[in-house]
Amino acid sequence: MVQRSYASGTSDVNLIGQTIGEMMHEIAAKYPDNEAIVDIHQGLRYTYREFEETVDEVARGLMALDVGKGDRVGIWALNFAEWVLVQFATAKIGAIMVNINPAYRTYELEYVLKQAEVHTLILMGRFKTSDYVGMFYEACPDAIEARAGRINSEKFPFLKNVVFLGDIPYNGMYTWREMLDMGANISRDELIERGESLTFDDPINIQYTSGTTGFPKGVVLTHHNVLNNGYTIGEGMKFTEKDRLCIPVPFYHCFGMVLSNLACVTHGATLVLPAPVFDAEAVLQAVQEEGCTALHGVPTMFIAEIRHPNFTKYKLDTLRTGIMAGSPCPIEVMREVSTRMHMSEIVIVYGQTETSPGVTMTTTGDPLERRVTTVGRAFPHVELKVIDPLTQKIVPRGMPGEICARGYVVMKCYYNNPSATHQTIDADGWNHTGDLGVMDEEGYVKIVGRLKDMVIRGGENIYPREIEEFLHNHPKIDDAYVIGVPDEKYGEELMAWIKTKGDEPLAEKEILEFCNGRIARFKIPRYFKFVDSFPMTISGKIQKFKMREISIEELGLETASSIETA
Repeated sequence: MVQRSYASGTSDVNLIGQTIGEMMHEIAAKYPDNEAIVDIHQGLRYTYREFEETVDEVARGLMALDVGKGDRVGIWALNFAEWVLVQFATAKIGAIMVNINPAYRTYELEYVLKQAEVHTLILMGRFKTSDYVGMFYEACPDAIEARAGRINSEKFPFLKNVVFLGDIPYNGMYTWREMLDMGANISRDELIERGESLTFDDPINIQYTSGTTGFPKGVVLTHHNVLNNGYTIGEGMKFTEKDRLCIPVPFYHCFGMVLSNLACVTHGATLVLPAPVFDAEAVLQAVQEEGCTALHGVPTMFIAEIRHPNFTKYKLDTLRTGIMAGSPCPIEVMREVSTRMHMSEIVIVYGQTETSPGVTMTTTGDPLERRVTTVGRAFPHVELKVIDPLTQKIVPRGMPGEICARGYVVMKCYYNNPSATHQTIDADGWNHTGDLGVMDEEGYVKIVGRLKDMVIRGGENIYPREIEEFLHNHPKIDDAYVIGVPDEKYGEELMAWIKTKGDEPLAEKEILEFCNGRIARFKIPRYFKFVDSFPMTISGKIQKFKMREISIEELGLETASSIETA
């Protein structure tokens, strides 16, 4: 009998039937003096007792701003300790935290504030060339003349509060300290009562992921989704309260928020924040100075660390485990990390935002060959199947097909987007990932491609349709198609094929100037090709695979396209 590509992860451990607040209280009581957060770049340290006390302070502050259960609280900031505080404070009061990518600019910020119907926005100040306050005022000029808590914007009818992560008194905004001081008017009993009104199936997070329609979709996740996913990932790395995880991956992404933050907190382990954004030497220094036992990152981060000119100066022998995920992992990089960085128990996690995010994982006990050539087996309590995209039938083991997942990991829905929800989650509860994979006889999965027209650049999921629609706003562009081409550093880079209107000349510089400040930098194409027409089928459908083949040859990217990945 032919073995089908179906597997379910088994476990002797039950799923956690708690809210995040309940879990956090238990951990803080169990490990009160263990360090919870070490924020190196801010010079902050919290024990678990202090962490819970501060989270409660933030939670009461939000309640004082009239943030109710189910209200959306946007956070637009880099990796600061306050981000983690907001993550747990919003969960504790049943608010839905909306992760806003710090790389977003005004065009994307406006979309998220509207689509998620954000009630309260928490934002940081300037970082390098990014002026977050300035971009917010550009998006919402009504706030400039408003009093804090009195924003009245026709464009953003749900927006009531803005909180600045600092002490500068900007117009229309509370300072972080003012919000905390207001929380003194909320009693501890009121906070406890709010927590007792919550259930673990309540939504507490919205993360944006683009789709084939070209517009970002808000993935709604519950306590049950992310808490159990984080716990499972921590178990997969064999975490205990003695582990110290260095976190250079961004918090706004599922990688940082779940694989890192919740994996630590569910085990009483320590979160070590080396820098607000990725800095290879800051990571190496943090590992050495804080005695980190684990490190997370996308392949490009690990490559930057190993290739850093000062790499050999740092003592990294406290490391034993970690996760490489977010984009295809080059096999040789995995081998090098496991030896030169002493991460002999490094693992790979595969999933997507819609699945909280992990659905498969290698284990610390898997042979290195398994850990460098596959993305592991199904999570405990998760079902996987690989299907023929046309017939929807499960394919035999060893045959490629679309990966589908079912179980506690599957998102609640896309926020305010029922049609997209129904396209992704079928009537039987299966989440269709759009990724192509092969399941072997032992249940290990290898990713072989993607159904969706998605580009993964250095761990960032980029959907060409969104960029194409943006480029169509340029007055000289008649038509545009964006593809991913291989890149040795980032895995993939963006390339835009452009057809101009009539005979109007258009230079790459003009397009770059059009993009700068309006869309995130990682969405701006690196390569451009100006054409009179596009490869098409007889029926008029664009053949992007031909565009990719032509581009690889013309750009001389054959070497990058031949890099083997898991």
